[in-house]
Amino acid sequence: MIEVQNADDMQVGGNHYKDLDPQPWAVMQALLTPEEFRGFLKGNMIKYAMRQGKKDSPDAGKYWHYQRKLSEMTEGETWM
Repeated sequence: MIEVQNADDMQVGGNHYKDLDPQPWAVMQALLTPEEFRGFLKGNMIKYAMRQGKKDSPDAGKYWHYQRKLSEMTEGETWM
């Protein structure tokens, strides 16, 4: 069985956010409404999906990282 990491415990492309305490998206989640935070996550998913392959960066992994965070946040909800 493959264990999937919690989105807060992983980072694609380094540790520059993961090593911060608190993490930037934890601050955003605390300050934004749930709808605003979901919009932030979805917007980043769109950005990384659209630029996949156009830049030297692991955009597909970043897309799935934001998708994982959104799934964790909205567990049990229908959102797409």
